[in-house]
Amino acid sequence: MSHTFADAGACWKELLSGPSRAGELIAAVKRFAEENTRPATIVFGTSGWRGEIGSDFTFNNVRIVISAIIEMFKSGGEPVMQALGVRNFDEVRNRGIIVGHDNRLLGPEFSMEILGYLQEERIRTWYAGEATTPEFSAGIEMLHAACSINLTPSHNPANYSGLKFNPSDGGPAGTEITSKIEEIADGMMRRGAILPSIKVRHMERVDLTALYLSFITMRKTLDIERIRDFINKGDCTICIDNVHGATRGRMEKILCDSSKIVYLRTEDNVLFGGIAPEPSEKNMAGVEAVLRKSSSALKLGVIMDPDGDRIRYSDGSMQIPMNYFGAMALHFLHVHKGIRGVAAKSVGTSNLVNAIAGQLGIPIKETKVGFKNFRPYLMGNSEERAIVAFEESDGISGYNNTLEKDALFGLLLAIEMMAVTGRNLSDYLNDLMNEFGRFYPDRSGIAVDRSLVGEPLQQKLSVIREKYGKGTVTQIGGKTRTVKDLITVDGTKVVFDDGSWLMIRPSGTEPKVRFYIESRTMEGKQAIFEAAERITREALGV
Repeated sequence: MSHTFADAGACWKELLSGPSRAGELIAAVKRFAEENTRPATIVFGTSGWRGEIGSDFTFNNVRIVISAIIEMFKSGGEPVMQALGVRNFDEVRNRGIIVGHDNRLLGPEFSMEILGYLQEERIRTWYAGEATTPEFSAGIEMLHAACSINLTPSHNPANYSGLKFNPSDGGPAGTEITSKIEEIADGMMRRGAILPSIKVRHMERVDLTALYLSFITMRKTLDIERIRDFINKGDCTICIDNVHGATRGRMEKILCDSSKIVYLRTEDNVLFGGIAPEPSEKNMAGVEAVLRKSSSALKLGVIMDPDGDRIRYSDGSMQIPMNYFGAMALHFLHVHKGIRGVAAKSVGTSNLVNAIAGQLGIPIKETKVGFKNFRPYLMGNSEERAIVAFEESDGISGYNNTLEKDALFGLLLAIEMMAVTGRNLSDYLNDLMNEFGRFYPDRSGIAVDRSLVGEPLQQKLSVIREKYGKGTVTQIGGKTRTVKDLITVDGTKVVFDDGSWLMIRPSGTEPKVRFYIESRTMEGKQAIFEAAERITREALGV
């Protein structure tokens, strides 16, 4: 079968178009993954290395990457060891590594390759099987492990796999670690390394869900008993869409069985039903259908991505994206639970949280895109500890919780929010907007000439910060606006005197410029988008 296709990409194209012979095509992809030894460029983005199964993500390339990780342990030097949180390779051996995967094609098989290589080096290993990203993060802390290797590409389509590496603090790996892995792996790729499979010698399994429950119970940010009591006694309906991902089965263990909780898409399906398994507005249709049929006073529906690090909410009346929920979480944790600290947000996130934090006297920390940039505020020994840390792309964590995006935490927090306030999420949000103001975020972008990708595009767009400094007057939708603030931690964010803003951020890998905007009225969004495009084209000279 594999010989009827030029490569795995061609096989995936037919497979994802919805063919009736999916079983044969999946078998062909597996053979490509085993037989293809073409090298790939290894790049760890904001959430690890990702590649198409059978094309870039092959057994040989996985062996090269795990070999590079092992070599990084041995020869990384002091900066790498400090970033890992270990003294030396012997400490890695003794503390051990957790290995597991989400529920994608070949997850268990790729895991066995990694376990074999680690055990060959006499490194202690735990096999988690199918598990979520926040469970790996909590498991590292609970086991005092050196790190974890989690085979997942997060919310990417079914043809992708990925590898996330988390050091001993449980957070996403920083560039000190990932750049070293890239350097070693790419050197092996250039030399055309063909590596053998190494058989797993023994299997020490670990239940990461049990460890995660112990972790969140011990950390006390969430009141698990109150959440369970609310579900048992409250007039509520909760719908959880697992999108055939690794979040399935988690809430049954944490919350116990209840007829008030409806679970969707829990079956095995490595193609995710033919959709991109992301917590998008479109993918919430099944959740909202369940909530519409419910007569309960309090309703909550969520969708989580396959590795459980992204989440989106609905209460049947409206969908609540992370731009809004993160602000609600700050208010709830500070006002209702008495938690003190800072609010950490990525720079492209709604300023609703800024308005709330400003009136409550909470410092705001705006970071570059990428959850790893929240590490300084999520560490237990931080002087400025985050009450909540969130980004507009559906990731959240909070005080005393994991350093990773944690959709399980986000779901439990939303349930406790309802239990304490007696309000649906949309009602709570409306109360906050009545008190702190209304904000309407959105995002878009434009394509640019491919020759501009990377540094040339950044250079051209850098003139925006010179032209639109504080006090600059410009026209938006026929109205005069004055620049109140200019934030340049990631692209250029121009904040206007009415609280609206636009952010222009070049893609580092694609010929695109991304626009993040926020208006104070729903009708005003288009004018801000038009202003962002005009300012961008002026900078590019087109």
